[in-house]
Amino acid sequence: MNKYTKRTFTLEIFAILLAIFFLIPFYFVIVNSLKSFSEILIDAAALPTEIMFSNYAEVWRILDFPKAFWNSFLITVFSNIGIVIISSMAAWKLVRTPSRISKFLFLFFVAAMVIPFQTVMIPLVKIGGMLGLINSIPGIIIMYFGFGVPLSLFLYHGFVKTVPIEVEESAQIDGCSQFGLFWRIVFPLLKPITITVIILNTLWIWNDYLLPLLVLQDASLRTIPLATSSFFAQYTKQWDMGLAALVLGITPIIIFFLFLQKHIIKGIASGSIK
Repeated sequence: MNKYTKRTFTLEIFAILLAIFFLIPFYFVIVNSLKSFSEILIDAAALPTEIMFSNYAEVWRILDFPKAFWNSFLITVFSNIGIVIISSMAAWKLVRTPSRISKFLFLFFVAAMVIPFQTVMIPLVKIGGMLGLINSIPGIIIMYFGFGVPLSLFLYHGFVKTVPIEVEESAQIDGCSQFGLFWRIVFPLLKPITITVIILNTLWIWNDYLLPLLVLQDASLRTIPLATSSFFAQYTKQWDMGLAALVLGITPIIIFFLFLQKHIIKGIASGSIK
């Protein structure tokens, strides 16, 4: 075994151990979601003596899980659609019209990424109440537009620079309008970064807790994280029900992530080259 092979083998062992370390929380969540409450208190690390699939059935009923899932699904899908449309069109226009104003607007959007949410949440709720955005799924979707566009625009901005401008010039010579130029020529070329943006925003919006907590006050509008939090009150924590709810909540997003994960590195790498 030469020096290079030995180093590669060591790195592989380290990567496997690191992966196991990060999978430990998943083990505790899944294993304890199949136990009774008393058994969790006795030994949280042990395997269940009796598998309690009834925990999932009970959570499904108590939370009205299909309704919570549908709320999360609507918010995530329509937020992604708006963020992709706004960010991609804005980034393309900023790149293709180089000027001081374009540079200022780009820096203005990027600077918004460093502002902590906690500093704007009180003004956000007040202004949202004045505009009728509180306790409304369309209202929270509009708010996600504002919070999601800066990072998405930043990623699109870097990727648009890799698109050959000659392709756009050829389309313009053929009489293509600005609207048709973007949607027929440019946007299909942005597919790798679009998938990356959708994945990153989906992981964030699906698992977000604080913004829905502030905006969605009606129980019928609860998202999955809000519904799950009902099992973890100040004085009572129903670990068996809560962990089962967590498994139900993260399963769709894990499947979504595993299905599209190969596009993340490709999209970010392509957009960061320039």
